[in-house]
Order: sequence, then C-alpha cells, then structure tokens
Amino acid sequence: MSVPPLRDQAYERVYLLLGAVFIAALVACNLIFQKFFELSIPLPGGGTYQFQQSVGLLAYPVTFLVTDVLSEVYGARRANRVVAVGLVASLFVVGLVAVADAVPSAPFGIGKETFSRVFGLSSVAVLASMAAYLVAQFIDIRLFHFWRRLTAGRHLWLRNNASTFASQFLDTFVVLALLATFAASSGITWDRVPALFFNGILFKWAFALVDTPLFYLAIHLCRRAFATQMQDVHEEEG
Repeated sequence: MSVPPLRDQAYERVYLLLGAVFIAALVACNLIFQKFFELSIPLPGGGTYQFQQSVGLLAYPVTFLVTDVLSEVYGARRANRVVAVGLVASLFVVGLVAVADAVPSAPFGIGKETFSRVFGLSSVAVLASMAAYLVAQFIDIRLFHFWRRLTAGRHLWLRNNASTFASQFLDTFVVLALLATFAASSGITWDRVPALFFNGILFKWAFALVDTPLFYLAIHLCRRAFATQMQDVHEEEG
C-alpha cells in the first residue's frame, strides 16, 4: 500500500520531535544533577519519610517514556539510533562546559568559581552517568521488544512497565555503585547508597506507572496517524 508523501513527512517530523525531547531531557540531567532536593512524605499512622534525591531525576524518566514510544512506533533500530545520538550530544555538552570552565573569566559576570560550582562536572560523575545511561537505555529497548514478541503485540502496559522497571533498576544500581566506588571525587559514600537507591527506584517506578496513560495516548495517536508505517516496521522486525 502506498503512503502519501505528506504522511511520511509527518512520520519523520514526529521522530525528530521525540528525538529532540529525549536529548533535551538527557542533557538537562547532566547539567542539573548536582543539586539534591528533599520532600517530607506523610506515612500512614503518623510520622514522615524524608525523600532525598538529585533534581536530575526529574528529567531522566522522560527518556524512558520516549524510548518506549520510539520502540513501538519506529522500531528498535531507530530507537537505538536516538540513544546513540543522545550519548554524542551529552559528551559534546560536557566538552563545551569543560572549555567554558577553563577559559579565563572577565572582571564582570558570575566569575569562574561560581561557574565551576554550578556547571563543573566531575569525570567520575560523567563516567557513571554515561555508563548507566548506555546500559539502561539499550536494555530497555531490547526488553521492550522481547515483551512485545512474547505477547504477540498485546498488552502495551506490560512491555512499557516491565522493560522500564528492569532497565531503571540497573541504571540506578550502576550509577550509584560507580559514584560510591570513587567517593573521593563524587562525594557519594556507600552509606548513602541504600537510601539513594531506594528513593531513586521509588521515584522512577512511580513515574513509570503514572506515565503509562501518556504512553497509551501517544501510541493511540500514532496508530491513527501512522498505521501503515508502524505495520511495516513491525513486519520488518518480526
């Protein structure tokens, strides 16, 4: 069945838009992760639980939602391509920040010390973030398609959440393990790991459950607009 050229163009524009959202969220995580926030969560029966986590966590779960939409609509190959481009974009931004931090400061403006404190990225933090990113995102895409084949394309909620839960578990473990291993540079010691791990998983999994309706909505809209293209992708990948 032939596809109208305008529909093909819209299909590609949505791909670029999703890729842009993915990269923006990923780069934002690496720029803002040094600030931590704290929330007091009331517990049943009284008392509160102090939830502490990096503000980078606010943007990062968005990347998993986007990769799941990309996987469903465009297939594993093109989803992996966005993940690879995200890595290149992150490294490029890290390089720009390093150059900006290295050049001499003018007598006006915020000054080098303040700039370094706000935007300075330790090599350990960058290594941990990139390692966790690669492990989690590629595994998320593989698991998404594993569950899709296993359920014969049914149960969107299962492949969305099952792939995200597993990949985010690995992501949280890898980044915290690397940061704690090099505590002298990262400032994250092993005694902080259990609480940060629990808080990170709690937030990421809660976000995954909350974004499930958004995932369904996105796939519904794409199926209405790009049914032929999606069918071709699924037939090609099996």
